[in-house]
Amino acid sequence: MEHDTKTRAIDDVHRAVSEVTEDAKRDEGKRIVEQLAKLKYELQHDRKLTPIPDDGQPDIEGYNKELEALGTPSWFNIPWLYAECYLYRRVASSFALSQYWKSYDVFARQKISTFRSSRPAVLELAARYHELVKQMEEKNNKSEEEIDQAEKILFMEMCEICLWGNATDLSLLTSLTYEDIQKLQGSEARKASEKNIIVNDLEAAYDVLKKAKREGKQNRQVDIVLDNAGFELYVDLILAGFLLSAGLATNVILHPKSIPWFVSDVLPGDFAALLNALADPQPFYSTPSDEEKNNEVTPKQLTQKEVDELSFLFQNWSGFHQEGQLRLRSNRFWTEGGSFWRLPSTAPRLHEDLKESELIIFKGDLNYRKLVGDATWDPTTPFPKAIGPLGPGSGVNVLALRTCKADVVVGLPSGKDEELRAMEGGGGDNLI
Repeated sequence: MEHDTKTRAIDDVHRAVSEVTEDAKRDEGKRIVEQLAKLKYELQHDRKLTPIPDDGQPDIEGYNKELEALGTPSWFNIPWLYAECYLYRRVASSFALSQYWKSYDVFARQKISTFRSSRPAVLELAARYHELVKQMEEKNNKSEEEIDQAEKILFMEMCEICLWGNATDLSLLTSLTYEDIQKLQGSEARKASEKNIIVNDLEAAYDVLKKAKREGKQNRQVDIVLDNAGFELYVDLILAGFLLSAGLATNVILHPKSIPWFVSDVLPGDFAALLNALADPQPFYSTPSDEEKNNEVTPKQLTQKEVDELSFLFQNWSGFHQEGQLRLRSNRFWTEGGSFWRLPSTAPRLHEDLKESELIIFKGDLNYRKLVGDATWDPTTPFPKAIGPLGPGSGVNVLALRTCKADVVVGLPSGKDEELRAMEGGGGDNLI
């Protein structure tokens, strides 16, 4: 993983440098390429990790103190979680210490290209979302019970799409209409998809939001600690828009990263790039990429209806943003080298802010690993216990949406881990 990351980063900066005309910026870019190549060499040859150069940010001290406490080990003899975080933090310092490349995101090019390649799913979801919002505006003729049942199903389906982050298969979201939501086809599809979810607390999460609404709380906040940019950020925004439109939340706080992180994680600039694409979608989707030019492929023009659906999304989300209901709030804590168990002690202000939230949704495998300390828990350990200081009594309600890509797992019924390991491939890569 680290080897691929370094190679892609070096290739990206090398390409960017080749497009620069100013001598000083080009020379500095070449020096950054050399620094990244040196880091790649150290990793491949199991050299000792060296302190991260001080780029003025307070997290550097924590990284270097932890490195010293670990005994300044080599790459092949260090805790996996710290090593991965150190890698991306050191890459970020190479750019932060430069004059001309401070704000350069070495992974931005591939992030926006993956969103563009998700075009069919983006268009399908945009149309469904528009229809849903229209229906929610006209739901006065339905009973409270009908509305509650439909909203619960929609909440669970949208969370499942956010969970899988799969732009090629939207069969989970069978219908975004109040009228069709109870049809047999949709019910069967939901049951089929839920078989792949080992631990499912979505109903309990919905009940938390509904209870706060019924109690008449004026401020009902949901926080989403983001994972990947591109299509995954898009469906996170679909979920946020639904929560706000349905009144299940009065405001949603999105937590992006502060530095380029684990290749595809969301930066504030990725949010802006996505909105810009929706604001003027025709050139974004219809202008041939370099690869399409080389292959003499001409992208199909968007229809006027497709443009209108994407424009509605832009207006809807921009409206929430302008009203202060949909906000970005980055924090350096999310890119520190340790687990989230440290939140109350190392980021007390952030911890207090999160206590204001009805529900905090953590996206992705890395956030899950950090929540549970990346420890070798017994798989039957309850999730509330494994998240330690963020568990019961912490003042925060945590929902983790995670597809399993690492060994650590908790919250399983007795015998389930053994059952999964006995399956072909030891359970495969699609477990949750």
